[in-house]
Amino acid sequence: MTKKKVKEQIGELLFGIHPIVELLKAKRRKLISIYTTKPTPHSFSEIEKVWPKYPVPIQYVAREVLDRMAGTTDHQGVVGWVQAFPYRKTFFDPKKHPYLVMLDGIQDPRNLGAILRSAYCTGVNGAILVKRGATQLTGAAIKSSAGLSEHLEIYQAQSASAAVMDLKNAGYTIYLATFDGLNAATYEYSMPLCMVIGGEATGVTKGILSSGIHVTLPQKTSDISYNASVAAGILLFLVSIKK
Repeated sequence: MTKKKVKEQIGELLFGIHPIVELLKAKRRKLISIYTTKPTPHSFSEIEKVWPKYPVPIQYVAREVLDRMAGTTDHQGVVGWVQAFPYRKTFFDPKKHPYLVMLDGIQDPRNLGAILRSAYCTGVNGAILVKRGATQLTGAAIKSSAGLSEHLEIYQAQSASAAVMDLKNAGYTIYLATFDGLNAATYEYSMPLCMVIGGEATGVTKGILSSGIHVTLPQKTSDISYNASVAAGILLFLVSIKK
């Protein structure tokens, strides 16, 4: 087996119609093989509309097999074996990527996916995922992003402090989503910038709290809070209309 062939077989599982469709639209990584039921689910026609010219083997299996492969029943009758996600090897350039979001300690892959979905919809140019103490870009996260993560430039940082150092060295203004900051709805943001969204339970990493400007979403009372992905979506939208 050639080195090229070995490289093509290294990959990961995706599941759901939209993740496969968006992967094929993005054309950044290959669909190596696909597993589905026979007859195929009704929505499989969406995949057929963007079916690649290169050959993709189709294997027909029982739905229970798909359940085991995906680790969930929420696969819509389709599981794909695809090339590994093409993370950025170099850090972002503020001239080319003026609007970033950093996910610091997000634990739930569904929240991660939902935030990446909002990032794409609000014109974010790139996302930073912190490896330490956080969920990563799994099949569940990509499913929750409706596959839109396939179109985003994503960089993996070893830690929140390492990411902040890279951001400062590159010249980004850093904004931190906290409970003690300036009104995020009225603040005038300065580009290039990175909005940092903290984890569901602990918020932004304590070690980087002094590294940027704190902004806060208005809410009815101080004893409640938005879901992390909802807060991120609102914040990213606010920046997109003010930048």
